[in-house]
Amino acid sequence: MLELMKAGGWLMVPILLCSVAAMAIVIERFWALRRRRIMPDGLVTQIWQWQQRQQLDAERIEAIRQGSALGRMLAAGLVNRFHAREVMKEAIQDTGRHVVSAMERYLSTLGTIAAVTPLLGLLGTVIGMIDVFGVIMDVGVGDPGVLAGGISQALITTAAGLSVAIPALMFHRYFISRVDKLVVGMEEQALWLIEVMQGEREAADGETQ
Repeated sequence: MLELMKAGGWLMVPILLCSVAAMAIVIERFWALRRRRIMPDGLVTQIWQWQQRQQLDAERIEAIRQGSALGRMLAAGLVNRFHAREVMKEAIQDTGRHVVSAMERYLSTLGTIAAVTPLLGLLGTVIGMIDVFGVIMDVGVGDPGVLAGGISQALITTAAGLSVAIPALMFHRYFISRVDKLVVGMEEQALWLIEVMQGEREAADGETQ
């Protein structure tokens, strides 16, 4: 590894730093975007049971908010459950935008790494080829071994840049798709909560009238 770093030149340093950053982001996002952490199973059902038993107080709502990303969205709606359907829905949507932004954290950085590292590799190759042509001007083309060694060193940075960029791009696309699927699932759960809570409230209002 050290030999490759030396052969590739100083541009191998930012490429290596990009690879470390990309690996850290991938590990962190795998941990952060676990489904059970974002959208626990049975949360809306549990909320409905608490509501039926008259146990849905401020303390439970705060526990729901702190428990997961979905819980944050649902808690915003539960605070407004005694208001109109539109108010409850708007509160969930406003919080949902912040939740989605948190779920997409670092993904733009990962995408930038995927785009920049091939360019760094190409820059290293261009600089290396300039050096090769400088050698040709000094000593001519009489020693193919010197030229081949210089060209191989010039191409190391391109190989290194692509080795970082390809996995980074794949993981970037994967996490974007994962976030989209989780968002759709959370929207379904939020709409279900709105229908359940507002349906019960409208039924209660109808009985009082």
